[in-house]
Amino acid sequence: MKVSLVATVKDAGPHIEEFLDSMRAQTRAPDEVIVVDGGSTDGTFETLQRATDVTALSDPGANIAKGRNVAIRAAAHDVVAVTDADCVLAPDWLQRIVDPIERGADVSAGFYRPLGASLLQACAAAVSLPEPDELAPGWMPSARSVAFRREAFESAGAYPEWLDVGEDMYLNHRFVESGASIELCPDAVAYWRVRPTLGGTWRQYARYAEGDAVAGMYAHRHAIRFASYLVGLAALMSRRRWLAWPAALAGAAYAVRPMRRAWRRLPQGSPERRAALALVPAMMAFIDAAKMWGYLRGLAAGRRNGRSL
Repeated sequence: MKVSLVATVKDAGPHIEEFLDSMRAQTRAPDEVIVVDGGSTDGTFETLQRATDVTALSDPGANIAKGRNVAIRAAAHDVVAVTDADCVLAPDWLQRIVDPIERGADVSAGFYRPLGASLLQACAAAVSLPEPDELAPGWMPSARSVAFRREAFESAGAYPEWLDVGEDMYLNHRFVESGASIELCPDAVAYWRVRPTLGGTWRQYARYAEGDAVAGMYAHRHAIRFASYLVGLAALMSRRRWLAWPAALAGAAYAVRPMRRAWRRLPQGSPERRAALALVPAMMAFIDAAKMWGYLRGLAAGRRNGRSL
């Protein structure tokens, strides 16, 4: 079975060589590699052009969805593995992610782990990125780590080029609706770079939530988030002080799993481990605020564009 590895990139100059090195170190080499650049100005595309084992395509101004579609339609083979060209692939990533497809699956849902050295990055990753033992059937893969048959991709309608963020989750739902067989593959690991600043983290999660609203995805999750914070705020502001205790207990229960992730990932005995116990709940509230802001922006954008949500 021949496999095309495709990726998109823009302005990944400091990291593109690391991605290429990890691609070349695969225990199962891809039969071709196609990377679409969305208009880099930092030398990323020139680096790709110099790589003799990569087909580098340039599509300035293309969003991620369009870039992925361009790469997939340029690919020669019927099995496509997708990642991002600022990630680092585990040496056995490609071998593992195509195993389910060789067994007959239409889609292989891979996994990803965080890359980042700071305490802020560790806390942000703990909030958003589960451990493999937390995954369950129905896990929706990011396009950082997924593979599929071309037929399943076309039946699902390809990546939605009208959607700037959340295009991979949108396609996942179309895979499900089209009846594609999806197999979870947590051992296929791509390492993903966590945003290094609070500003970058805010923008990232606000954009994710904005994409959810524009695409009409996960409305129930966002409704629960808004309701939970409103109820908690009302309890804290109430004259009935005893109401603050249930709100605090609910908040603590909400934070337990991310705190446990940070504890497991940070070095044993490090001061960062103890600091994370306080910082992870604060990061959760910060990311939730970004999501609520982004979701409201997305709802407004959807109404302006006349899109039914």
